[in-house]
Amino acid sequence: MGDTPWTGDACSLVEEFRAGRRSPLEELQSSYAAIDASELNAFGYLAREEAETTARSADTSLPFGGVPIGVKELDQVEGWPDTEACVVFADRIARHTSFMVDRLRRRGGAVTVGQTTASEFGGVNVTRTVLHGATHNPWQQGRTPGGSSGGSAAAVAGGLVTLATGGDGGGSIRIPAGFTGLVGLKATYGRIPRGPRAENGNYTVTVGPMARSVRDTARWFDVCNGHDPRDQFSLPREEGWERDLGSHVASLRGARVVFDPEWGGAVVSPAMWEQLEEAGEHLVRELGMRRVELDTSLPSMGAAWSISGMISIFTELGDAWPGCADVLTPEMRGGLEVAPQRYGIEARAKIEHRRMELNQRMAEIFDPAEGVDFVITASNPDVAFDAEGPLPKSFGGVHAGAGNNGKLTFPANLHGNAAISIPAGSLDGLPIGLQVVGRHFSEQALLDVALTMERTRPWPLVAPSSPR
Repeated sequence: MGDTPWTGDACSLVEEFRAGRRSPLEELQSSYAAIDASELNAFGYLAREEAETTARSADTSLPFGGVPIGVKELDQVEGWPDTEACVVFADRIARHTSFMVDRLRRRGGAVTVGQTTASEFGGVNVTRTVLHGATHNPWQQGRTPGGSSGGSAAAVAGGLVTLATGGDGGGSIRIPAGFTGLVGLKATYGRIPRGPRAENGNYTVTVGPMARSVRDTARWFDVCNGHDPRDQFSLPREEGWERDLGSHVASLRGARVVFDPEWGGAVVSPAMWEQLEEAGEHLVRELGMRRVELDTSLPSMGAAWSISGMISIFTELGDAWPGCADVLTPEMRGGLEVAPQRYGIEARAKIEHRRMELNQRMAEIFDPAEGVDFVITASNPDVAFDAEGPLPKSFGGVHAGAGNNGKLTFPANLHGNAAISIPAGSLDGLPIGLQVVGRHFSEQALLDVALTMERTRPWPLVAPSSPR
């Protein structure tokens, strides 16, 4: 039995449970001890008694039977805080449990240990809030794990828990995965249902895991994917995610790939891109894909995406705004001050027109006859920045502005297609992530691309300073 949490992946931990070499209760207790001793500030709430009761009766025959997992602060669990990472809702308690968490518990057998920290309303890619303070990157204290799923990323990469939930409305799975050396799959919109009682917002949010390995990610989708009538956009269930890992490799031979370090109009650190391009070329060689040239320019959508997202936050705050302005993070406060002034009938029409234009361009880029199968780019413009922020304006010495953050990731959210962040080495002692963007419904092919990298260039499953 181990005194520290398991530093392998979740699938191997389940094997340990089934073989009797570790027990769910002792594993949970090790996780809590590591969380208590940690300086990462990755958790804002712990459900100790509830989790220990679950661990004592865990069914290890289930896919994640007995595995301790973290739940992102923006995911609801009945009876737990429902704060949106905002002081305004510090005392609010959830009245229902999200579909994903419910399936992880019932179908998966996972033990939910508590809530991981997130950015306020999931609106920025640094996890630093008035409610909880700053969360740190396990690879280097003082750096951010990204956001909005920053606490989940820090907890998994930091060796506190083996898996955690994440959500991606503009890059919030892929960004922290890239910053912390994890696998981050943003699925096709609707692959895992949201809710119950989830508002659609600007139709960009998908949910999924922050995971150490490809097979953990595949098993998660085996457990969690599938339609629920309370989410009218959720997709039919697909089987065999883990079973079929590696079976799509042959079909990837000859696939057309374009490399674009400026995807979405972003500016990427030249030193980081040099490494990412080499990693991408390695995948092209290993899989027998074809690198091609193609115009991948996209219409500007950043402001429209931001404004439309802010309107949902403005509505949720209701009468608390503007009186609550002083207890919000600077990014949320600034966005809320600007968005209502820029949103109206004309702005709404403009947003819809620009989204139509982006959908058209994405369809052209991924056209089966004239386009490509995959776009290879970066997950982030640079390595992880300061945990306290602000968002950087320079990337590898090249000035771009704070709006550069997220440009690489949110095109896939707006179009709804699949994309994955794959660990691809490090720069200045911090992980870097290679992002591969595919068509709608291409998740299993993307997992096989990531599996090829995992097998040929294995990555550390946890940060070097994690509990051992």
